[in-house]
Amino acid sequence: MIKTIRQPVLVLSLVLTGISMIAYMRGIYFLEIIELKTVDYRFIARGEKTPGNEVVLAVVDEKSLDLEGQWVWPRSKFARLVTRLSDAGARVIGFDVGFHEPENKSILNTIYQIQKTAVDSKIQNPDFLDYLHHLEQTSDNDKALAKAISDSKAKVVLGWFFHNDLSSLNHLDGKQLAEYENHIQKSRYLFTKSVASVDADLSFISEIEPEPNIPVLSDAADYSGFFNFRPDIDGSFRQTWAVRKYNDKLYAPLSLMVLSAYLDQPLHLEIGGEGQVIEACIGNNLCIPTDEDGSILINYRGEDRTFPHFSITDILSGKISDSELRDKIVLIGATAVGVYDLRVTPLSANFPGLEIHANIIDAALSEDFLDPPSTYRLFNLLFIIVSGMTLGHLLNRSGVIAGSLIALFMIGGYAVFSFLLFVYAGGILNMVYPILMMMFIYITVTAYKYFIEEGQKRFIRNAFSTYLAPSVVKQLIESPEKLVLGGEQRDITAFFSDVQGFTGISEKLSPQELVELLNIFLTEMTDIILKYEGTVDKFEGDAIIAFFGAPNTLKNHAETATSACIDMQKRMSELRKTWREQGKPELKMRIGMYSGPAVVGNMGSKSRMDYTMMGDTVNTAARLEGVNKIYGTYTMIGETTYQAAQNSVLAREIDSINVVGKAEPITVYEPVGFRNQVDDTVIRAIDCYTKGLAAYRSRSWNAAIDSFTRALEWTPDDGPSKVMIQRCKEFMEKPPEKEWNGSYTMKTK
Repeated sequence: MIKTIRQPVLVLSLVLTGISMIAYMRGIYFLEIIELKTVDYRFIARGEKTPGNEVVLAVVDEKSLDLEGQWVWPRSKFARLVTRLSDAGARVIGFDVGFHEPENKSILNTIYQIQKTAVDSKIQNPDFLDYLHHLEQTSDNDKALAKAISDSKAKVVLGWFFHNDLSSLNHLDGKQLAEYENHIQKSRYLFTKSVASVDADLSFISEIEPEPNIPVLSDAADYSGFFNFRPDIDGSFRQTWAVRKYNDKLYAPLSLMVLSAYLDQPLHLEIGGEGQVIEACIGNNLCIPTDEDGSILINYRGEDRTFPHFSITDILSGKISDSELRDKIVLIGATAVGVYDLRVTPLSANFPGLEIHANIIDAALSEDFLDPPSTYRLFNLLFIIVSGMTLGHLLNRSGVIAGSLIALFMIGGYAVFSFLLFVYAGGILNMVYPILMMMFIYITVTAYKYFIEEGQKRFIRNAFSTYLAPSVVKQLIESPEKLVLGGEQRDITAFFSDVQGFTGISEKLSPQELVELLNIFLTEMTDIILKYEGTVDKFEGDAIIAFFGAPNTLKNHAETATSACIDMQKRMSELRKTWREQGKPELKMRIGMYSGPAVVGNMGSKSRMDYTMMGDTVNTAARLEGVNKIYGTYTMIGETTYQAAQNSVLAREIDSINVVGKAEPITVYEPVGFRNQVDDTVIRAIDCYTKGLAAYRSRSWNAAIDSFTRALEWTPDDGPSKVMIQRCKEFMEKPPEKEWNGSYTMKTK
């Protein structure tokens, strides 16, 4: 039967791998959202990168608004700012502010009216007319800003934007749109280079309408660029457009135009063989990788204010020295609350758009780029194929624990590799689809193997279901009336045992070999139970369920049962030695026992019944068997059993636990041997452990760790000591609640 598992496991792995490949290539919306979040976590885990010193921000902040007046400022103030930055030696001035409408000219119109009236009235006063002309020149703030831009020694780059809603421009006619297009010509890519032998088809780049600056400013500046960013499907900004197309002409963003001005090099695009943009280049030496649709991933340096912020009022008043501005790229924009545009980024939910431009520029100057996801598309597909089939093959040949470790190693290893690639090479591997695929393969294969194993257990259980405990048979012969359904309450010690790692063992053996091995195990253990006059209730696969104290009466059933356990574990040690010599699996048995009242008797139907036990005592014994897994022990008894057996059996208190279904904590013990047979080493280890347990319950974590460590010096493989050391360390980091009574709460039954 074991051999029949292998082929379906490989088929399941292949099917899940194929589904994962299709899902990855087609894209599933909510998984794409999760994948984007993993990119954010990579940024957060990477931490801040120190930016270069080339970029500073001149910001309209709260201080500037308080001292310079409410927003929107007159353009004469921006003219003063451009002149101040130019005189300070700034190299490039970039505006993340648009001047899309002429400034209010009500004062200028009044001057024009006065001039007209003077002419009509034949006023000939030269001084008066000269003064009106002076007012005319100084009141046109648009011309003042245009003059400041034209006279600036620093290169000025104006910002504008593309409309996202074409309906907002329905009122414009063809002539007006042509004028708009003319005013953004200084944002164009001068040329493209194509690796294809034919002209690249760039029709995939969206066509949208521009909103340029007013003509007098557009004519004054030598550079301009759009300041639109590209949001991802979750509304976060992780990338920006490197190019947009309008009327068959290609336009560059503000950030790249600033770089072009700073490096004094022209912009051009490198176009791939199928018309996809592969790089946006400034000159011949600096090329920024792009995704197929011409977008650039933004390699954020850190949270907001990673770059120097200079209040504009401080710049105008001279509080910012020339040395802080000399040879800098100065980006101008608003950061005051209620004025600037907030963007959601991987590092902040409130990130100023102005600083996004700074991050793009700094990453380009540092040549610290992020590779677009399309770069790794083939790798992602190959990894899905290879990892899916590899994991399926390994799980097919591994037990439950080994399979879990393999899956954990592959998933964790891929996550770590993806993070390191991001940090040190700027690569962004897809994490969601490969990891989910590996998780689904592990869960599906493990579940499939589990149900097959359960089938094997049912096969073994059916083989032994016709056997009854001799004490029950004897009682039925002596008292035929007990064949009727029903039971009585008796004080008993319930016994539950299970073989550790049965899943892994069953996978390595054929059914015949497995039954043969279990026959030996069950016979040896049953003989000892019967020797101590216990009753074997049933066999459930590798598990033995028994009880002491019914139907026959035992003087001290708890002491008898504990003695039986010690002999059983001793016999298991002898059997393991024999199995080892024979090359067979070495079985280890976990036992749980609890003493108390229970209902025992014939239960079932009139045609089929079993002499069995029921009640809280039974449930508790079953759970104690499982508690062994937590503490690394092989025999666990409750306090009621220990109190009755302590005269002849030495046991150490392990812990106080809260189990599911019990209102009060249960103190559990591990029998270590008969009192007259335990050596001094074990006694010293128990003493150290007992001191550690007392320190643990008094919240003296360091003292507890010290005592448990000394216990390990006497018995290096002691599971409970290791568990308690780890738990003390966890409590040192996250202490228990004040009401903690020293007991440990079980998470499961």
